[in-house]
Amino acid sequence: MTQANWNPSSWHNKRVLQQPTYPDQQALGGVLERLAKQPPLVFAGEARRLQKSLAKVAAGKAFLLQCGDCAESFAEFSANNIRDSFRIILQMAVVLTFGGAVPIVKVGRMAGQFAKPRSEDMETRDGVSLPSYRGDIINGMDFTAEDRVPDPDRMLQVYNQSASTLNLLRAFAQGGYADLHKVHNWNLDFVTGDLQAERYRDLSRRIGEALDFMRACGIDGNTTPSIRETEFFTSHEALLLPYEEALTRIDSTTDSWYDVSAHMLWIGDRTRGPDDAHVEFLRGVKNPLGMKCGPTINPDDLLRLIDTLNPENEAGRITLIARMGATKIEEFLPPLLHRIKQEGRKVVWCSDPMHGNTEKTSNNYKTRNFSNVLAEVKGFFSVCESEGVWPGGIHLEMTGRNVTECMGGAAHVTELDLANCYETHCDPRLNASQALELAFLVAAQLKNARQRIVLED
Repeated sequence: MTQANWNPSSWHNKRVLQQPTYPDQQALGGVLERLAKQPPLVFAGEARRLQKSLAKVAAGKAFLLQCGDCAESFAEFSANNIRDSFRIILQMAVVLTFGGAVPIVKVGRMAGQFAKPRSEDMETRDGVSLPSYRGDIINGMDFTAEDRVPDPDRMLQVYNQSASTLNLLRAFAQGGYADLHKVHNWNLDFVTGDLQAERYRDLSRRIGEALDFMRACGIDGNTTPSIRETEFFTSHEALLLPYEEALTRIDSTTDSWYDVSAHMLWIGDRTRGPDDAHVEFLRGVKNPLGMKCGPTINPDDLLRLIDTLNPENEAGRITLIARMGATKIEEFLPPLLHRIKQEGRKVVWCSDPMHGNTEKTSNNYKTRNFSNVLAEVKGFFSVCESEGVWPGGIHLEMTGRNVTECMGGAAHVTELDLANCYETHCDPRLNASQALELAFLVAAQLKNARQRIVLED
């Protein structure tokens, strides 16, 4: 059933933040009309399957791995880049599955993560002020008056690129590329010589031995499809509301509204006002929802938001993504965990150790230090243990490319190394080596958490 007093355009009556001002409203209307006639990018049944998987995470029986690009772009779009990011996510999932002994729900920040919130509406350089870059779905990154004008036609390009990306992801996930028998082939060439590659090779050998044993017992990809294929879902921040509205449709089998731009959508820390437009829009679609929780949110407001977005307390509907910062998580997260558990709300708790740990270097690069990312992850697991809450997932900005955007890790990226391959369109991402290293470290934390639950049972 649809939500009471709601329709896909009811957000227009609320305060709306982080939206561009399009100079040509007629052109905008034409683009939105065309988008509304396009086929869905995802299907309602897929979104329902994701919610069932997330319900298992909420119950402490699975773990969420949500990761991908900070902001997708037109310039970096290629089959190789999609493949490499998908491949490192598969590697991370294998590491987490083997270490934590729980199913891993794989959700990419892919096929729609184009819009980015900004701290300021305008950017000034050398006395010249232009509209801020808000992601390729809205305007261009180059600091020119022409590039920074919001262009509605970009939404059509995003739709087409997302459709192509989804097509390739589905082929990888279901067409044999994700077969566990090929786990040893997933290493990226530039990772081959480092410590993480050696650890992964050792893990893949052990998995291969287990698969050989299972095959001898009559269990293989022919009898058990989950060995040769995997489920992979997409997500993005539902920031540009005209785009999301245009891709919202009624599911004929349930008579419910779904935003068919992605399986899962989330609300950012800047747009989670309980009476504002983003919450109003997302309360009416039946997709699984995420919400970023920064250090400024208090337990009362969080509870109100959960009840607005999930009035029936459905398991798997809400994922709360903590992004506190390494120095703040042990102070600000416990009251939230305690209150939500006390009130009996069914949610997934997930750690975003990236967004609270951004810093500027002396040579003016925006970066993140791997040690701070790891510290926040450890703090998340520690706080969850103290409050008796299942640490349900991790949310990362990463890429399969060999970028130098985050400092530290076993790759020893230094401040001076950042200039070697700094290519992000917005925030710094972990490269494949750093992402895989973090997966091993999270797997150890997850194994401990799982063992504690087994002992308690």
